[in-house]
Amino acid sequence: MKVESFALDHTKVKAPFVRKCTVLTGEKGDKVTKFDIRFMQPNKEEMQSEGIHTLEHLLATYMRDDMDNIIDLSPMGCRTGFYMTAWGEDDVKTVIGAVENSLKKVLETEVVPAMNEVQCGNYKLHSLALAKEYAKNALSKGFTDKFMIE
Repeated sequence: MKVESFALDHTKVKAPFVRKCTVLTGEKGDKVTKFDIRFMQPNKEEMQSEGIHTLEHLLATYMRDDMDNIIDLSPMGCRTGFYMTAWGEDDVKTVIGAVENSLKKVLETEVVPAMNEVQCGNYKLHSLALAKEYAKNALSKGFTDKFMIE
């Protein structure tokens, strides 16, 4: 299977969780790691576009306070979470800590970074209220690295 996430049995996972998906090694030995940061239960829940977009802006900003090796953080097309790509090979617990610290900041946020026509490709598609709801819900459940239902 060329697409790693297609090999994941989405009926056997329990959100919220953080999962290390892939570690790639480049020609010169550089490592890049991709993480699945899942907020919603697949095929049962989804984040609305306005909320996931706002949460993307906030997590992309706040997670870099704890992790200086982040390359990208992008919402999943299914709108159940995010993929994060980082230099090196961080462990899942490090990412969980950064996610949870960031979500606590989201709950205190009053201004969404880069929510303007110059810095955002769809600046009108935002909801800080939804982003806070998603953050509060995920924090109340707690992220885990044990993502498979037993």
